[in-house]
Amino acid sequence: MYTKKQWLKLPMTLAVILAIGAFCGVMLSNRTAKHRPPGSKVDKLKLAAGFKAEHLFSPSEESIGSWVSMAFDDKGRLITSDQYGSLFRVILPEIGSTEKPKIETLKIEGDTAKIAMGFAHGLLYAFNSLYVVVNNRENPKFPKGSGLYRLQDTNNNDQYDKITLLKAMKGEGEHGPHSVQISPDKKSLYVVAGNHTDLPVMDTYRLPNNWTSDNLFPFIKDPRGHANDRMAPGGWIAHTDPDGKKWELVSAGYRNPFDIAFNEAGDMFTYDSDMEWDFGTPWYRPTRVCHATSASEFGWRTGDAKWAPSFPDNVPAIMNIGQGSPTNLIYLKDARFPEKYKNTLLAFDWSFGIMHGLHLKPSGGTYSADHEEFLSGSPLPLTDGVVGPDGALYFLTGGRRLGSDLYRVYHQDYKNIKPGSNVAAVNLTPEHKLRTELEKYHLGADPKAIAAAWSHLAHADRSVSYAARLAVEHQPVDQWKAKALAETNPQTKVYALLALARQGDPSIKESLLKALTSIDFKKLSESRQRDLLRTFEVTFFRYGTLEGALKSQVTNYISPNYPSSSPLSNRLYSKLLVFLEAPKAVERTLALLMKNEVFDDKDNETATASADLILRNPQYGLDIAGMLEKMPAKQQTFYAFVLSGAKTGWTPQLRDNYFKWYDKAFSYQGGRSYIGFIEKARQIALKNVPQDKLAYYNKLSGAEKLTTNGNDLARMYSPKGPGRSWKVEQAVAVVKDSLAGSDFERGKMIFSAVLCSRCHMVQGEGSDIGPDLTQLATRFSTEDIMDAIIEPDKAISDQYASTIYTLKDGESVLGRQMNEDANFYYIAQNPFDQKTIRKVAKKTVASTKISSVSIMLPGLINGLNPSELRDLVAYLKSGGSKNSPIYKESAATKGGK
Repeated sequence: MYTKKQWLKLPMTLAVILAIGAFCGVMLSNRTAKHRPPGSKVDKLKLAAGFKAEHLFSPSEESIGSWVSMAFDDKGRLITSDQYGSLFRVILPEIGSTEKPKIETLKIEGDTAKIAMGFAHGLLYAFNSLYVVVNNRENPKFPKGSGLYRLQDTNNNDQYDKITLLKAMKGEGEHGPHSVQISPDKKSLYVVAGNHTDLPVMDTYRLPNNWTSDNLFPFIKDPRGHANDRMAPGGWIAHTDPDGKKWELVSAGYRNPFDIAFNEAGDMFTYDSDMEWDFGTPWYRPTRVCHATSASEFGWRTGDAKWAPSFPDNVPAIMNIGQGSPTNLIYLKDARFPEKYKNTLLAFDWSFGIMHGLHLKPSGGTYSADHEEFLSGSPLPLTDGVVGPDGALYFLTGGRRLGSDLYRVYHQDYKNIKPGSNVAAVNLTPEHKLRTELEKYHLGADPKAIAAAWSHLAHADRSVSYAARLAVEHQPVDQWKAKALAETNPQTKVYALLALARQGDPSIKESLLKALTSIDFKKLSESRQRDLLRTFEVTFFRYGTLEGALKSQVTNYISPNYPSSSPLSNRLYSKLLVFLEAPKAVERTLALLMKNEVFDDKDNETATASADLILRNPQYGLDIAGMLEKMPAKQQTFYAFVLSGAKTGWTPQLRDNYFKWYDKAFSYQGGRSYIGFIEKARQIALKNVPQDKLAYYNKLSGAEKLTTNGNDLARMYSPKGPGRSWKVEQAVAVVKDSLAGSDFERGKMIFSAVLCSRCHMVQGEGSDIGPDLTQLATRFSTEDIMDAIIEPDKAISDQYASTIYTLKDGESVLGRQMNEDANFYYIAQNPFDQKTIRKVAKKTVASTKISSVSIMLPGLINGLNPSELRDLVAYLKSGGSKNSPIYKESAATKGGK
């Protein structure tokens, strides 16, 4: 690693070289690397202060799979599962021991299947049984389908001999059934599943099962087809008894929660995933840790129909983490950790290899949290974790058949920390007590419910207000309909009418809307006004279009307040008024679009910045880098989508301005589905133009920029494939002996198609972020080139290494150091946006070290077939010259034929 003085002496043109965006640049430096990252698997871990780690075992190196779930049994043995294979039982050595774990493959006596039990995403030992959440589509290797299974040892010989299917589940894969956990009182079970798992029929529903989309935003499913057949309620959490006889839906509206955890108060938490393909859209919601209260709804809907966290009919997160792939969630009350880790959740992110620590703090009826990066590594695909009987943290990496490892983490003073000392005292807030009292009425009709809940419908604490409204919704509508319509308190009336909109029938449409327009709008706070607007939206969605005098009455009530000073409110106004075909709704909304109003997204602010993640995982980091370089204007996108459904209120000039926006929108870069979503909205809008103007607006709005399927921008070349996961030996064999017949023009196009040109120049064409590759062939052999492309982590040069800056508060920053002075490090985190520099104060830095992962993106050639690979290598070795002998050889070969 360069010293500080050496960094300052580096030429600026060299210092700005960042090669994450393409493989070609790093190959120049990797062959002469002086620095090698530490070889130990523990060395790559960044740990919180005072903690130590041990690498215990590598299942993948022993050819026993990639482990994704784990649990301790009653004898202190670890039970684990391969994602696509067997269960294993592990006897662990003591902390500090050099002995290896003892591994036993679990076979269930009497079962003749090739794999007796496995394919488990969730494991739990409880009630003298091993509970297994199988995630699998029946196949000859493992004929058991998805569901909750119970394994028992009926003859006390320490081997399971009985398998009972407690609940079959329809769904499998990475959004299938996931985890099972014991209840806080140790008397029952909770099961969690992702949104590709059909909700089984429940005996009771804490969350009423009349869910719909409830969103007037033009409904567009994911253009690439993801989850297009998955509707509400999305991912879910259910409660059942030890025998799996009675089932109760507790919480839903998730995308893909993987695990759940409970604190001392009995509150349940889960870590829900984002839809990374939606990044850059106004409906994108980051990964988030949620307090899964009784009857909670978290608003996942497929495509662009996801609910805003601010909607009163769903529950917000306690912390938005950011981009990632959530897996495990642990509460640390059983850990022999310092007192700081009381009231702490650990949330595992598979994609970026981070354990996020959330230090919970009571906040009204729920919680807020302080964030800590407890542990991280790259690569570190975290799958599952559990606190062991010794108070240490055990965790697994793997999944998707990646290399899998078992680690142990413990505090250096664990011997002086008494078992059980991390259990926190339960001190409930008045709001918490009130919320849980109201939740008792979520089980059905109760004559005391309405009186108990009504006065709390407009409670200042959102969790209490939500619990009160759900208590009312569980009661027969005839018992409270008249009370809701006659309510005189404007704030209480908003939520009473929201309940009525959700639970009523079409006969109440007119009286409901008249009651809504009777509320004195100006007497409500801005947030209450938004809740009222949301109630209008739910009403419109559930009860359909308005006509005549009623339509005029509602329009005249809403329209004078639009536009408001709040971008968040304006999003609701625009939906409602375009739906109502209100006068000047199109003109006002387009004016806001052209104004480029700021996108108010306070409810989705994250604990981690996207730029901090770029260099933690080159595979996903490249996408993030590109998106941050050309981020879409999300408020504009929202208005454009709303206007796509407007059939009236247009003038030729308004339409011209509107369709020109699409042409510009195609220049931005969002998630993988961004372009397709924009195109779908454009197509909806084109259906509303005069037929004789269709060709004009089609061209004006950028149709020529798209591929035929509309999901991507047209490029000069797209790899034809079929691709493969290229190995060095295979690639060398294809290109080493002869490049005869190579096509210069195609090689040049492939150079751009696989993103080399984003960072590098050949013959003056491309970008100067990375080294010029024109003289590549004069310095490196074909073997060197292929080795560097396919296995970039074998050697990492100081010149291209990224640095991990561990901060004193436990967080870390990963980036390429561009400069430093007496007080700051100057860090570039985005190779496509070198003008954005993050200043890191030296006084906040505890330590630095070179990252053990090359910043070069792996797999860029995996879309190429052998012929395409030869064309690319020929272009690189020719230095971009059509007059190279390589092509003369090709021409001679063709002539000889």
